[in-house]
Amino acid sequence: MTTSTAPTASFEHWLTCTLSPSGIATLTLNRPEKHNAFDDQLIQLFITQLQSLASNTDVRGLIITGQGKSFSAGADLAWMQRMADYDEAANIADAQQLALLMQLLDKFPKPTLALVNGAAFGGAVGLIACCDSVISADHANFCLSEVRIGLIPAVICPFVMNKIGISWGRHLMTSAKVFTAHQALTYGLVHEVVEACQLEVAKDQWIKGTLGNSPEAVAQIKHLLSRVNSHCPIAKENLASTTNLTSSAISKIRVSAAGQAGLKAFLTKTTAPWKQ
Repeated sequence: MTTSTAPTASFEHWLTCTLSPSGIATLTLNRPEKHNAFDDQLIQLFITQLQSLASNTDVRGLIITGQGKSFSAGADLAWMQRMADYDEAANIADAQQLALLMQLLDKFPKPTLALVNGAAFGGAVGLIACCDSVISADHANFCLSEVRIGLIPAVICPFVMNKIGISWGRHLMTSAKVFTAHQALTYGLVHEVVEACQLEVAKDQWIKGTLGNSPEAVAQIKHLLSRVNSHCPIAKENLASTTNLTSSAISKIRVSAAGQAGLKAFLTKTTAPWKQ
């Protein structure tokens, strides 16, 4: 494997990018001490890498995975707390960057695989929902956990709903229920569940299949699928209004009294007002 040129910021190691000789790119979330939680800096790294890889004609496929025990814990709560101190306009701009990340991954022109090595919570479920294929270790747990701390899964909502449908989306987003990899399989979020020791084997099988397919045909069917899915809120005709709606929704709740109280309770390990 050959490693791509990384950004020169101090947080460059939070996302590693490799490109194999056969053209399989791998983006690895690399903050294992934080369970691969992401913030605005990591989101920007992700955006830069996705834009670069999308235009690289040597790339045949893309794998997203995590380093350590977790795939990703979702949003870094310290980042959320910091954004709660900003005004609504700054929060909207911040949320729009996350929306751009989801859009770039959702529309990536090559086959994409989420290789779920461990727990995936909050926004990480959004990343998974944006991938064409999802292979999960059998011990992984999932959760759309935002409402527990007074927030909402606003930006990722359209992508998750597009993947699992309105019924499961409503249940999982309003209940913040933790669900297993096998349950995720039945919901349509995950396509294959394997033992952790077989994760690399399953990945290699996906790579072999991907390299056996016509890159042009795959790109064209991905484009066609996005066009025929015209009733989805993330379809091109609806994308701008959806982004504005979801960015506004998360920014409002971040700066709300309830949102700030929930974040404070979570960070200080105290009881949220609605639990008293």
